Formats: sequence, structure tokens, C-alpha cells
Amino acid sequence: MNLKIKYLYTICISFLLTAQSGYSQSAEKTKDALPRIKVSKNQHYFITEDEKPFFWLGDTGWLAFGKLDRESINKYFQDRKAKGFNVVQVMVLHNINAVNVYGDAALINEDVSKPLTTAGNNFNNKDEYDYWDHVDFTLDVAQKNGIYVAMVPVWGTNVSKGNKVSKEQAEKYAKFLADRYKNRTNVIWLNGGDTHGNEFMDIWNAIGNTLKTNNPDQLVTFHPFGRTDSSENYHNASWLDFNMFQSGHRRYDQDSIKTNFKEDNYKFVQRDLTLKPTKPTLDGEPSYEGIPHGLHDTLQPKWTENDVRRYGYWSVFAGAAGYTYGHNAVMQMFRKGDKPAYGNKELWNSAINAPGAGQMVYIKKLMLSFPYLERIPDQTLITNQGEKYDYLVATKGEKYALIYTYNGRKMILNMGKIAGDKVNASWYNPRNGKETKIGIIENKGTKEFQPLGDKKDGNDWVLILRTK
Repeated sequence: MNLKIKYLYTICISFLLTAQSGYSQSAEKTKDALPRIKVSKNQHYFITEDEKPFFWLGDTGWLAFGKLDRESINKYFQDRKAKGFNVVQVMVLHNINAVNVYGDAALINEDVSKPLTTAGNNFNNKDEYDYWDHVDFTLDVAQKNGIYVAMVPVWGTNVSKGNKVSKEQAEKYAKFLADRYKNRTNVIWLNGGDTHGNEFMDIWNAIGNTLKTNNPDQLVTFHPFGRTDSSENYHNASWLDFNMFQSGHRRYDQDSIKTNFKEDNYKFVQRDLTLKPTKPTLDGEPSYEGIPHGLHDTLQPKWTENDVRRYGYWSVFAGAAGYTYGHNAVMQMFRKGDKPAYGNKELWNSAINAPGAGQMVYIKKLMLSFPYLERIPDQTLITNQGEKYDYLVATKGEKYALIYTYNGRKMILNMGKIAGDKVNASWYNPRNGKETKIGIIENKGTKEFQPLGDKKDGNDWVLILRTK
């Protein structure tokens, strides 16, 4: 073999290996990488690798990889950055026949163990730019906008309905993902995907173990079925770094299951934080803004910005490490001509400006304006805790306390739970982030606080007490 033939042979072999492995720029060290996210020392919250508090404020963009072109990807992530989101939850594969907006199939013969990759990633060459290159592009855009992408490898129905994914296929696919995104610092893994954790556990454990073993610095959790929690089946799994629950989309009266927590999503948090070892937890799918109560009956009322705020403050004040918001149109990236799901009629690029989406940043700003990592839930602050929409929830640090009401209900508080003889009291408005001073209050005995406005659902307020 002369030198010229040998050179050409080497190039061909390199080309084939590149195509088979799915090599791309993602396998190289990415520029301007975001700091990795890890669990805090007290095991309750997230921090960056440089030890700064990280409050998970997620948006649900499930179908972004498949339905958004490059221009739309830029628009979406720029908007979410402007609104304060720092995590977006996305499906890598909604179905095993997944095809993106450019007509690129994700898999060969709908086999998850055989991702369809091409050499190169030149968008202007249709023979180079593939499904996985578009995922890479999305991750780059997210990184530029300071956003972490929490990716579901394969949506649960592909495993639970029809056995379309075997354990062996799942392991090979997870290894492909782990290798391709090994050096991505803005990748988080959501194993499962709206599925029962006690079913097909061999497959979910195979995916989780493969991802975690190969990339131990990337966080992994399990996104479960409605009204269930990752902790119910995987809390002690070595691959699960934090818990995620789906409080779901039903009203109190729409739920026939007596054993779950219904709309009281704070109860998931309270339970998870009693488990050992301690792990962070958060609501990864509460009721979406603009979706019908119970999902399927489009004649039902729709959840509003009031409801997504309530779920956020209830769970975070109970001790959650963050919160994920969702909107009916945005989660399905609804475009003109799409077949709507769950009665949606609004285009995604309009729905990104829904009221709730703009209000989520205020919970993040509030939590990070106080010493974050010392924060604990403390219901002993409240004498009249209440039930359902009357429920009051409290969290505190050494020199501050925060108490939330969803409907402007009077608060009767046990003082003296934070430092100091006196406290500065004020009302914080979750709808616009504005603070209204009350005055200086003696920090002892029992005190009553009446929020502004009438008692009605959606007239929510946070009482702030600060040591003077």
C-alpha cells in the first residue's frame, strides 16, 4: 500500500468512525461553558461549581428539538433568558420515529441503539446537518443564554407501550448520549418521561446507570407520571442525584386516587425531605398555564397564572430546590397548521408572553435576595395554616422569614422564630415583584397580618419579616 492510498484509507476509516460514534463539536470542550450544577453540602439545594446558589427556574419546552428551526430556537431561548428562566426541559426523543423540522430522522429504522448521524455539522450542507447536530445547535444557543437543558433521553410511552425499547438498546443509546454530550456543562438528564416508575425498571435503571457512570458530573433524575414522584422508586438509586415529582393537572375533585397529594404539591416536598439520604426535590410538572383542568376535557376551565404561582410558592417555601413552569402552547411548541393537543389554539411564539411566564422570575429573585443555603421550611411560624387554597406556608433563615398566602387570607403568626427583638415587616407582590412596607413589629408573642385587597383566589402575597 503506497502512502497516497494509505492516506485515503485512513481518511475513509476516520469518516466511518465519526459517523458511527456521532462525533461532533459537542464531543470537544465547548467554549464559554456554563459552570456545572451540583448538589449543595446540606443536600437540599443546587449550587454552581463555584459555590454560588442556583435556584432552578425551569420552563417546559418538551418538543423544541423536533419542532423549532434555528431561528425559532434563538427566539425561544433569548425570550426565556429575558424572563429569568435558567433551565429548559426538553425531550430528546418524543417518539422513536422522531424527525426534526428539517426532515432529519433521529434513528436508523426506529432503533434507539442506532442514532442516525453524519460526518460534519455544516447547516448549509444537507448531507452533513442531522438531527443530532440540531440538538447540538440548541445546546449552544441555550449556553449563550445562560440556560441549562434538562433532557429526557426517550419519552416514557416508547418504553411502556409496545415494548419499543429493550434494555440492550437503551444501554447503547444512553452510552451514545453520554459520549456525545460528555463535555457539555449545561446538560441535565431527566430519565423516564411521564411514566410510572415501578414499570420497566430494568430499562430506566440501565439508562440512569449508563448516564451517571460515564458522566458523573452531570445531574440525573427521573421525570415521573402525574401525581407521582421519583422518590417512590428510585430514591436510593446511585444514579439519582435529586428527586422530581409531577404534581399534575387535575383539580382536587378530579382525582379518584386517595393515596396521593392531589393539588397539595408541597406535600411531595415535605415527604421527600424526610427521606435518607437527603436529596433535593422539586415539582417538574405542575398544572400548565392555559391547559384544561384534568387535561382531556377541553370544556373544563383552564389553569391560569394564579395557579402556576401558587404551585411555585407552595413547593419552594416547603423546601424545594426550584420549580418548573409550563404553558400548554409552549410545551408542545404549537405552530400554525399543527394538530392541537389539550384544546390549545395559541401559537407558541405568542404564548411565551403569557402572564405566568413573566411572573416566575419574581419567586427566583425573592429567594436569592436572602441567604439561600441556610433556608429551611418552618410551619411552626403559622397558627392558622389552613387547607386547600387557604393553606399558608412559611420558610425562614436566621434573620428572615417568608410566609405565603394564595388568597389574601389573614395570617396569625408565632413571632420570635428568627433573630432579633424587632423585625421589619413588608408585603411582597408575586404578580409584579413590588414590595410594600408595613413597619417595625415586636418579635414576640402572636401577631396578625392582613394582606392587601379582598380575600379571593389569586390575591396572593408574601409576608417578609427581616431582623431589624
